[in-house]
Amino acid sequence: MDNLSYINNYLANSIEVKQALASSPEVKKAISMVADRIVEAYNNGNKVLLAGNGGSAADAQHIAAEFVSRFFYDRPGLPALALTTDTSMLTAIGNDYGYDKLFARQLQAQSRPGDVFIGISTSGNSKNVVAAMELSEELGVTSVILCGEGGKLKDMADISICVPSPVTPYIQESHICIGHMICAIVESKIFPKET
Repeated sequence: MDNLSYINNYLANSIEVKQALASSPEVKKAISMVADRIVEAYNNGNKVLLAGNGGSAADAQHIAAEFVSRFFYDRPGLPALALTTDTSMLTAIGNDYGYDKLFARQLQAQSRPGDVFIGISTSGNSKNVVAAMELSEELGVTSVILCGEGGKLKDMADISICVPSPVTPYIQESHICIGHMICAIVESKIFPKET
């Protein structure tokens, strides 16, 4: 396959996944629910914590930055923390407790009741996200999962947003799109822009 054909094919497949999201009432309802829950958390003085591995770690950092810095327009920062960024903490927890406890240990230390934890896992089976998800209920933290169509995490979270695809790159592209929609809704509700 030549480059242009590959590019056209990739874009068509990626668009097909986004169209599946757009035509899914369940996905749109879940996105709306997550945005409303985050607005409620922020109005109560709480924060958002995010975690994932690999590309999903980058997505966790990306979404946290949108809350803290800005999204569409200037406004005060909103408290959000990616549990994927502190190398000293990650290596200490990994060394002392094991990689599976990487996020649960931080969630236990950093969260308080009323916070929102967003786990991101394209497979839906990331063990360290599973461990954090299991701990969320005990901590009084609302749990959200961004996943694909498979895995056990979709049945563990308070709110699940499942991309209808088994293909990791298309799931990741959809996750950041979903994260952007959530950020935009939250920003507009907490800091309504005068028209």
